[in-house]
Amino acid sequence: MNKPARIALVGDYRPEAVAHQAIPPAVKLAAASLDIPVTAEWLPTETVTSPAIFENFDAIWVVPGSPYKNDHGAYMAITYARENNIPFLGSCGGFQYAVIEYARSVMGWHDAIHAETDTKGRVVIAPLSCSLVEKTGDIVIAPDSVIAKAYGSLQTHEGYHCNFGVNPEFVAELEGFPLQITAWDSEGDVRGIELPDHKYFVATLFQSERAALRNTLSPLVVELIKAAYR
Repeated sequence: MNKPARIALVGDYRPEAVAHQAIPPAVKLAAASLDIPVTAEWLPTETVTSPAIFENFDAIWVVPGSPYKNDHGAYMAITYARENNIPFLGSCGGFQYAVIEYARSVMGWHDAIHAETDTKGRVVIAPLSCSLVEKTGDIVIAPDSVIAKAYGSLQTHEGYHCNFGVNPEFVAELEGFPLQITAWDSEGDVRGIELPDHKYFVATLFQSERAALRNTLSPLVVELIKAAYR
């Protein structure tokens, strides 16, 4: 039997969180659709104290649930995936932290902050003008993007559970770097990013994994597992 693809689920599990309920079936459905053996292991952020913890994993998913008990562990996971070409998925909080990690580590904005956890610095992740807690919305996807290829479409309708997103004042600066904005809501606000030259590096403010609660595949989880198995 082929060796299973191992996915690290970085986050602090809460049984009442809808996204956390959705993640195990999302992985199971995607693995079955691909006929690929997969094991997914929760890594509480407090256990992520060294990048060495990821050496035996084939992919990293920073799951919803910010602020994390150990923010440093969440950022460490993202940095490790980005620098080592490890397939990466970030959803909701994972998306927010991926944007900040990139701003700090690649753009040189060492004072980049998340308004939920910090009060002093350059606010990269800011409060949304309207809460998206348990809301759904239309998503517009860039042609030829990794997200578009995953969905096989330039639009989707997805669910959220968040109050924070990319500060609009940050968008123009971000567009001057390799990280690409490839998904927006109907108002043009950022909802998805990706690294084009990475094996698979995608993060979305929406929670595509919620599809599993309808017994439907999440295209982004399918592609994560594909990349992990390769």
